[in-house]
Amino acid sequence: MMISCSLNKKKNFELPVLGRPEIIEKEVNGKIVKDTVEHTISDFSFVDQNGDTITNETFQNQVYIADFFFTSCPTICPIMKREMLRVYEAYENNPEVAILSHTIDPKHDSVAVLKAFAEQLGVKAEKWHFVTGNQDSIYTIGETSYMVVANDDPNAPGGYIHSGAFLLVDKKRRIRGVYDGTVPEQVDLLIADIKKLTKKNDENI
Repeated sequence: MMISCSLNKKKNFELPVLGRPEIIEKEVNGKIVKDTVEHTISDFSFVDQNGDTITNETFQNQVYIADFFFTSCPTICPIMKREMLRVYEAYENNPEVAILSHTIDPKHDSVAVLKAFAEQLGVKAEKWHFVTGNQDSIYTIGETSYMVVANDDPNAPGGYIHSGAFLLVDKKRRIRGVYDGTVPEQVDLLIADIKKLTKKNDENI
């Protein structure tokens, strides 16, 4: 799911729809035909730093950026959160844009821990949701819906392994971009690409 930077830098480049499309059979006028269904984010239900239940419906009519992390991460997470703060600040006053960060260490990252983490960053819960939940559910949605690595690994620093990707999801639950959350230039590109999916740029969706 790597994206060509040269293509994305084109001013009017339409963002691709990423993922694994599914071929289904259905009946139309008495005939069985094949149809292609675009890859979308599966239904989910997690709990954020305020103790609120967060589902797909939370992001109705919103573009959101998803990532995976854990609060005690000794490697890339601090860099990722610094870069995601830039995204947050760029769209803080735009109600069409939100952020969804999944902890991959729910045993440690309780609601209270996530709330303290969010407060330390100085972000609003309605804009940036830090969610916890069933560990298997988090790992599964990471690997099957967002198509990134999210798992425990006793040999990895901190005991967990996860992708550093920021994933741009549109209002139809489709992944429209994948960006390296540890590279400022990639995050610059994300900040620019988000605009292509908001109301002012509906013609590009």
